[in-house]
Amino acid sequence: MSNKIIIAGGGTGGHVFPALAIGQALMRLDDRTELLYVGAKGKMEMEKVPQAGFPIVGLDIAGMNRSAPWKNITLPWKLVKSLFTAQSVLRRFKPDVVVGVGGYASFPMLRQAQKRGIPTLIQEQNSFAGKSNQILGREARTICVAFDGMERFFPAGRIVQTGNPVRHSIASARVTREDGVRYFQLDPARKVILATGGSLGAKSINEAMDAGLSRIVDAGYQVIWQTGKLYEERALKAVAGFKGVWTSAFITHMEMAYAAADVVVSRAGSTIAELCVAAKPTVFVPYPYAAEDHQTVNAMNLVRHEAGLIVPDGEASARLIDVLLGLAADVSLQAQLTKNIAALAIPDADERIAREVLKLIKR
Repeated sequence: MSNKIIIAGGGTGGHVFPALAIGQALMRLDDRTELLYVGAKGKMEMEKVPQAGFPIVGLDIAGMNRSAPWKNITLPWKLVKSLFTAQSVLRRFKPDVVVGVGGYASFPMLRQAQKRGIPTLIQEQNSFAGKSNQILGREARTICVAFDGMERFFPAGRIVQTGNPVRHSIASARVTREDGVRYFQLDPARKVILATGGSLGAKSINEAMDAGLSRIVDAGYQVIWQTGKLYEERALKAVAGFKGVWTSAFITHMEMAYAAADVVVSRAGSTIAELCVAAKPTVFVPYPYAAEDHQTVNAMNLVRHEAGLIVPDGEASARLIDVLLGLAADVSLQAQLTKNIAALAIPDADERIAREVLKLIKR
């Protein structure tokens, strides 16, 4: 008899890749598992999930636009429509458990599952839980978290501290720095700075890297720069003529990028879990429009552990390159940050969460 499990959520790589990690862990732990992903139409999960070999259904849903509120006018209609679609998916698939990883599709699926008495599990990635997960957490059987102090958002007796899941290719990576440097066709004798704004890119990081690229190269450093689609064309023009600079909208083999990097500049979402596992000294530039500004809360949690540096998004154009070059030149600070961020790593978080999911299946 199969274990029928729905994993719902997505919108960005920060939700999609943890969702895939949980699904793959479930398949490894129990080969009777039958998975169905539910995502948002037009978002990256509709491409990435089938590429990983799993079926997916798309809901016509979008998230709250906090930077342009007038774009939310159709949101109530889309939410109602997605709730009806979620109801239909539950009737057809008949899941034993529904797992929410955050993102647009998570709320309607878990809300409908809870109304029907289907066990639900929330995977809360951030140190400040969003409103949707706080609502869902009232009836969720299990809430898997990555940070301390989540009792202020969820019932204490249902919280399990599992850490955030990391792509298996990263958590189990055995690639060396030499492997990574060779993959990006860089010089192993020179330090490498990795700049990544996540799967969608980060405007402030991209603009700061663009303006400061000559300073970085003149200081003797090489660059791996993931831009996201919107900035890719500008970045390709910016790097023309520079030696030792690699850029692309997306990095498929992120384990190679982490292996090659000596220091990193990054957003502060679910990438934090990857950076803990990869043990990389990092300057975080939190996305200020994330719900409840949770990326700043995430980054400050690392700063308090002396496991990372922070530059506010609004200060990136003025300060980021100075802070980044300062870190790249300070070997002792790199060692301190590396040691402390590595201490926060939970490389088997995907399997910890998968075990909690399997516990909820009634037999």
